[in-house]
Amino acid sequence: MAKYLLLKHYRGAPAPRNDVPMDQWTEDEISAHMQYMNDFAGRLEDSGEFVDGQALAPEGAWVRYDGEGRPPVTDGPFAETKDLIAGWMIIDVENWDRAVALAGELSAAPGRGGEPIHEWLEVRPFLTEPPAVTE
Repeated sequence: MAKYLLLKHYRGAPAPRNDVPMDQWTEDEISAHMQYMNDFAGRLEDSGEFVDGQALAPEGAWVRYDGEGRPPVTDGPFAETKDLIAGWMIIDVENWDRAVALAGELSAAPGRGGEPIHEWLEVRPFLTEPPAVTE
């Protein structure tokens, strides 16, 4: 088994077919989307393939260590994850092909009008051993 991160993007990939931002959906459309996500996660829990998943709030800031005192906090000018990442799901599956198949299914979550979003998901394997150093 191998762990993969399914990363949901607000943007940063080609536009999905049903490209209407969630803040323009009806309450019923949002509920249907969330139910799809919960049902999907539930199926993976039943099969033992679900590890974790979270939606992210749009708020956030950049913070770093800057010596003694209060760390600096900024709201830009960088491309911020709050503008790019909507949430994630961690799965533990047999292989890459299974991870890709599940990401494709998750991409069909309903959006505006109950139609599938066809959103792009980033699929990233967890690092299982340090990268090899060659000289």
